[in-house]
Amino acid sequence: MGATRRSLLRLAAGSALSGTLPGAVRAQTSPAAPGAFGEERHGLSSFGDLKYPAGFPHFDYVEPMAPRGGTFSAQIASTTGNQNFETFNTLNIFVLKGSGAAGMPLTFDSLMVRALDEPDALYGLVARSVRASADGLAYRFGLRPQARFHDGSRLTARDVAFSIRILKEKGHPTISQVLREVEDAAPDGDEAVVVRFAPGRGRDMPLIVAGLPILSEAYYRTRDFEASTLEAPLGSGPYQVARFEVGRFIAFERVRDYWAADLPVTVGQNNFDEIRYEYFRDRDVAFEAFKAGAFTWREEFTARVWATGYGFPAAQEGRVKRETVPDATPSGTQGWWLNTRRPAFKDPRIREAIGLAFDFEWSNQNLMYGAYRRTASYFENSDLKAEGPPGPEELALLEPFRGRVPDEVFGEPFSPPRSDGSGQDRALLRRADALLREAGCTREGNQLRLPGGQPLAFEFLDSDPIFQPVVQPFIKNLGLLGIRATARIVDSAQYQARVDGFDFDVVSRRFGGSLTPGADLREVYASRSATLPGSPNLAGIADPAVDAMLDRVANAASRAELVTACRALDRCLRVGRYWVPMWYSASHRLAHWDVYGRPAELPKYGLGAPALWWHDAGRARRIGRG
Repeated sequence: MGATRRSLLRLAAGSALSGTLPGAVRAQTSPAAPGAFGEERHGLSSFGDLKYPAGFPHFDYVEPMAPRGGTFSAQIASTTGNQNFETFNTLNIFVLKGSGAAGMPLTFDSLMVRALDEPDALYGLVARSVRASADGLAYRFGLRPQARFHDGSRLTARDVAFSIRILKEKGHPTISQVLREVEDAAPDGDEAVVVRFAPGRGRDMPLIVAGLPILSEAYYRTRDFEASTLEAPLGSGPYQVARFEVGRFIAFERVRDYWAADLPVTVGQNNFDEIRYEYFRDRDVAFEAFKAGAFTWREEFTARVWATGYGFPAAQEGRVKRETVPDATPSGTQGWWLNTRRPAFKDPRIREAIGLAFDFEWSNQNLMYGAYRRTASYFENSDLKAEGPPGPEELALLEPFRGRVPDEVFGEPFSPPRSDGSGQDRALLRRADALLREAGCTREGNQLRLPGGQPLAFEFLDSDPIFQPVVQPFIKNLGLLGIRATARIVDSAQYQARVDGFDFDVVSRRFGGSLTPGADLREVYASRSATLPGSPNLAGIADPAVDAMLDRVANAASRAELVTACRALDRCLRVGRYWVPMWYSASHRLAHWDVYGRPAELPKYGLGAPALWWHDAGRARRIGRG
């Protein structure tokens, strides 16, 4: 179980500020005058740490002589922008309209790209260098003159500036809202672009900008950027759209004359001739298709299937391989989000009582084969998680809010209590009942009523029945409290429309975690995003203390400051009882037909699939798939 849900947009840059460049955030005053930039650098990182020197030949984790050819085929496992797990009807993933196709980021280049063996470092792709003003409010990216779009036209500074401006003005809310702190982007000749930021901008804004997709200004001069369209957009990346059937599959072909193929940041990567994503509306059907070889690479998110589903002949004979890969990144936040815009969920005591009705221990042992751990923190599986009473550094951030936040913030952070594993823990249900009464709820027969007299009833909304084996026992326990809960499965288009418009009671979703969180967290937890349609602030969190801690996270000037700020934020979020946390696993479960090769050691902070993997012709022939 534990399927990856629609996540917050993961910009290629991750979250961070360039500590490698001059200009602390607190010293910001006014934009730099032309020419007032510091020395050239070949990379950016949050706090000044770059593993790779200028002129490095390739990333350490790649196989530089990896063979090329063959096909990588999989399902979409994480989403960006308007992408949808179940289907697609547009190739434009950067706007709110439509359900975007998988794989589209493969067709676009960015100024810089992530190194997967560092927490947050970026190195130049389209950008050959970067320079910052002394106040940190202007960055000048020098571009590679050889950069080209797929039609052979030159990629210039005008295209970069256009991309930043159009994404800020008309992009999907998870993009446009992050870019609010960009004041302007303008060409400085054909081979440089200057990006100016607003005073007080978040630490990570230069890296976010460096990871944005670069679009062709000329292409969009005759097209509506906001249109839902099946015309493949003009890109400059290592792949381009080859063919597709709406809602069934999309295939990309490797660009044979890709302009950046020999750059240090791409050596040993983009090895498949074709990358193909298959779509299935039903998970069981999808697994049967994998077993039959309709697609050949799978990350397994369902513990039941991992434990019991791999007895089919191809797996028993070794034609399908299984492996577990450690996951060193924060686990992210997967859970049921309670829409506090609804009157039923206004009181945190009611929200906590609802959470107490979920028996994780029973579900984990009886439905998920003991494969998971319970999530407690918004930064689980990382040193950003708050534990124990706050230390002096955290208290310095939290003290201004004493009396305005619950006292719990200054003590042990809230964690879901461990149940007795019976599936119906009477002690926890009695505690939930006490909280409901404390909140002013009353019982009339088997119906619990809110203080105003309305029945306490709500709906679990989803587009996939995967969580139903867990939801139904949860609903049964809620019924014992007098709460009438139901589950509704709708088609993916209706689901997305309702979530975008906050027309739901409870939804499940997973947001991916970052080793260096920053300004992007504002889109999930800040007051400003609580009323913005399409924002990922599903719970409707609007709290001044949370906003203040988000600012501290976004502007942390060192990793020590970042850790302190995240722990303080964790406390403020956990006290709000905004979600019923689910579970996590600190590893990836991979299954694939034995047609692939990969580096002996995968990078610490990512699977690198499909970028680092390759088609192994010898293996494919041995299992009859050559």
